[in-house]
Amino acid sequence: MVELELDQGLAVITINRPHARNAIAPETMDQLDRALDEAAGAQALVVTGGGDKAFVSGGDLKELSLLRTEEQAADMAWRMRSICDRIATFPAPTIAALNGHALGGGAEVAVAADIRIAADDIKIGFNQVSLAIMPAWGGAERLAALVGRGRALMLAGSGTILPAEEAARLGLVDRVLPRESFDDGWRTLARSLAKPSSEPIKRVVGGASESEAVAAFARLWVADAHWEAADKVLSKSR
Repeated sequence: MVELELDQGLAVITINRPHARNAIAPETMDQLDRALDEAAGAQALVVTGGGDKAFVSGGDLKELSLLRTEEQAADMAWRMRSICDRIATFPAPTIAALNGHALGGGAEVAVAADIRIAADDIKIGFNQVSLAIMPAWGGAERLAALVGRGRALMLAGSGTILPAEEAARLGLVDRVLPRESFDDGWRTLARSLAKPSSEPIKRVVGGASESEAVAAFARLWVADAHWEAADKVLSKSR
């Protein structure tokens, strides 16, 4: 099942299917879509997995093995690609909290987020080639944007599975945290991003024009939240 937690501007989506190592089945896709609908308006979004073994272990082969035609396979790929696109284009910052291994399709879900935080004992890899297939949910393109075309081809083409620290060195993971402080760590970062300024900052980092950046700044400048924060600073200096 897919669970949604809403807390003071922070939305946390948890893929919680421990019996299947949080693998993605067709019903999981439907639930993810609904969770993203309900998370609309959040100031930060986290996607994570239940437990500490798997973030997402890929597609649920037991259920997806029913797909036997090219049309069925394409329909499934488009369906999950659209969900990953929704994560990637969510207006506010998105974080993949890698509580466990992110393999195959799980790695594709991970790179759909803006930021990846990993526990130090997890592994991540685009290992679809072990099933004689390839990434189809937008992950190959996003991997290339993160680590470069050559490295992306090498990693996805060979199916290399990386430990967290190596993934961080390559730029595939943004922060690695000790397992014992992982949950507190990703929540602390997520809460620090769950603020009104994060959405326009995401747009600017994503390539907004100079005029759009200045206009976003000006809107924040005249907002009550800015003046409340400024008054607190000024009161301390008096």
